[in-house]
Amino acid sequence: MVRTLPEVDTDKVRRALQTAVPLVIKLYSIPHETELYLERILEAFLAELGQEKLKDRLAYCMREIALNAQKANTKRIYFNEKGLNINDRDDYESGMQHFKDETLENINYFLQKQKEHGFYVKIVFQKQGNAFVLSVRNNVEITKTEQIRVFDRIARARAFNSVEDAPATLIDNSEGAGLGIIIIVLMLKKIGLTDDCFDLDFREGETVASLSIPFSDVHLEKLDMLIGEFGKEIDALPQFPENIVHLQKLISDPNTDISDIARQISIDPSLTADLLKLVNSAQFMLPKKVDNIVEAVKLVGLRTLKNLLYSYGTQKIFFRKFSEIKWLWDHSYRTAFYAYTLAKNFKKKKDILDDAYVGGILHDLGQIIFTSIHPHLIDKIQNFCKAKNIPTGMFERLSSGLNHADVGARMAEKWNFPGQLVAAIRFHHEPMLAPPEYSDIVNTVYLANCLANLEEKKINYEQIEPAVVRDFGIEDEEHLTSILGRLQKAFEQSTDVV
Repeated sequence: MVRTLPEVDTDKVRRALQTAVPLVIKLYSIPHETELYLERILEAFLAELGQEKLKDRLAYCMREIALNAQKANTKRIYFNEKGLNINDRDDYESGMQHFKDETLENINYFLQKQKEHGFYVKIVFQKQGNAFVLSVRNNVEITKTEQIRVFDRIARARAFNSVEDAPATLIDNSEGAGLGIIIIVLMLKKIGLTDDCFDLDFREGETVASLSIPFSDVHLEKLDMLIGEFGKEIDALPQFPENIVHLQKLISDPNTDISDIARQISIDPSLTADLLKLVNSAQFMLPKKVDNIVEAVKLVGLRTLKNLLYSYGTQKIFFRKFSEIKWLWDHSYRTAFYAYTLAKNFKKKKDILDDAYVGGILHDLGQIIFTSIHPHLIDKIQNFCKAKNIPTGMFERLSSGLNHADVGARMAEKWNFPGQLVAAIRFHHEPMLAPPEYSDIVNTVYLANCLANLEEKKINYEQIEPAVVRDFGIEDEEHLTSILGRLQKAFEQSTDVV
């Protein structure tokens, strides 16, 4: 009976690329059908990135690394049943003499034992900066002996250009891994990469073998051209509302009186209403309602007011499209509330509260721009692609939101947003790339966005950056779920999390 392979969810692949979250496949064994399915997922990622030509070589590398991870899990079961200490050199050498033959003879038994012990293999596909990272993780710690063997093969394989060039001394039949590692190095050479793109380490309770494949120079050059052209069109978008710019200048001027600022706000009924709504919200927990603009400005403070103007001005520009992208604004408001509450209750730094809130509202500015552009702008960009020999698929990937964080950040820079807000927009999917001085605000907006996406079932816990989870002192998935539950309740009730 021939099994039909499941269809690859291309929307899920595209969403993983748009948000730079990892797509994780967790397995306890890797039968042939699963290998083929994984290859299809890899092919879908590479197609979205315009790197289809790398599919066959990377598929081999993925298969080899995944099978090595499964062998490592099998080895732990085998050594345990033999009463051997895998970290003892003599025991290791003794156990490896018959490991291959004895496990292959009864492989189903060992695979079942791995599942019973919870030994898994994860295949992880992720966009990180200007690279596509393919990693394989298994939850047993690589021994020093194993790691030395791997890096010894890599070091000695550098001298060869083909498998035929490699002497038999490099091939280690005791584990079957020697030839595979050599071929991986040679595969990387074939696509113009060095073994520096391969990494093997133990992190967060997992042995992680990863391949980091930078986008080709040609691809990056064309993408930069496309984003540059799009940037020119961004320049043609409206400037920030004049009254908002004037207000920001007043706030920045130390000689300005609060009554002058209040008078300028009063000219705009919509801004007046928003400011009063903010002051009278649960965030300030006032004993009585405030309806005086001067008093409202004093209560929120000039920093909070200035940040409020960034989100208010952005919405004014794109309001004509509000009904079409209401879901995006709803997501942004939820993210903003979560970010503010996380900053208040976990970071406990008052100086980032306002930035966290505004960063949450504006983190998807690029998506808002993409969904608000006029048809004539799309035609202009497509004509540019044709003239510059840029594949139309690259623009389709760009306009679907693949680079929305970068586009949003460029728009924020055009509007002279402060550095911390630009960083929150640019790195809200890739917090590890943010400059250290902005890590608090970026991590807060990133985690808030993840929690909102988790709530919408767009991602799962394993797709969230572990370093950020640790940064907030979150212990495990149960702890995170508990926090999300409290945030959800607080958002619906418009109260703070206690």
